[in-house]
Amino acid sequence: MNPILDIVVRSLAVYFFMVIAVRVFGKNQLSQLNAGDVILLLLISNAVQNAMVGSNSSLEGGIVAALVLFAANFVVKKFIFKDQKIKELIEDHPYILVKDGVVYPEILKKVSISEDELEEAVHEHGIENVSDVKLAILEVDGDISVISTDKNTEQTHYSRHKIKMKRKFRNQ
Repeated sequence: MNPILDIVVRSLAVYFFMVIAVRVFGKNQLSQLNAGDVILLLLISNAVQNAMVGSNSSLEGGIVAALVLFAANFVVKKFIFKDQKIKELIEDHPYILVKDGVVYPEILKKVSISEDELEEAVHEHGIENVSDVKLAILEVDGDISVISTDKNTEQTHYSRHKIKMKRKFRNQ
């Protein structure tokens, strides 16, 4: 097989493996990266490098692999944008965590968010009690959006990663 074509095929195989792995392990894993997760990502990138380029460690091989990854990502995003079934296959959907002050514990359990984390997300949005939440949603990107029943409450952007960092610094 042509060495360049070999890199293309290997890179595509690794790319689609990673897309499936992210889908299987879920958005929560990406929304709350800690030091161990960053190390894991670095090790995975190192592990799959050889799978993509094989014994070809040339500049040309690295550029071809990177180009294939960029192109594959571009094409997948286009398909996700145009086809709802592909979007559902690759991306998870948002989850309603709270509606009209009612918490859905079964959903919290499914998405691995504790009630303490939910309360902290609500407080981060400037809302004192969960009962004052009109809607709290775990978005597809792993962030939690919160809408208050109080029209005067300033709505803010919240990321689960912020909770983890605040806890870390508070406990030191």
